[in-house]
Amino acid sequence: MEHRKRHGPRDPAMRHARTCYDHLAGELGVTLLDGLLARGVIEDRDGALSLAPNGVRFVEDLGVDVPALEAGRRPVCKACLDWSERRSHLGGALGKALLDRILAEGWARRMEGGRALVFTPAGLAAFERTFGLKAAA
Repeated sequence: MEHRKRHGPRDPAMRHARTCYDHLAGELGVTLLDGLLARGVIEDRDGALSLAPNGVRFVEDLGVDVPALEAGRRPVCKACLDWSERRSHLGGALGKALLDRILAEGWARRMEGGRALVFTPAGLAAFERTFGLKAAA
């Protein structure tokens, strides 16, 4: 019998949603990137992510200052390998800006003393509605 090795944290909360530096990671981070790609907000060209021209309005409507992101020193979009999901989530300046909006809207909060994020039921529903996706429970 072959045993499957599970990567990443054992804690279900950390696997579900956590910070990775300053952006969203875990199941919800991967789901977010998948949704942004599916909606055409972000383009993936052989692993290089970029904000699509028609994605600018979408993120600006969320309150993200795109010119400020573009003027910054870090890449706007960056694929970041998620160590629990073994797939990419969204890093870079846009990843940070979206996590900042999620927290500012009160959809999620940081758990005391760690990197795990807890989404409220209403916050998870808003996350799914806003990004046009169905998050893992």
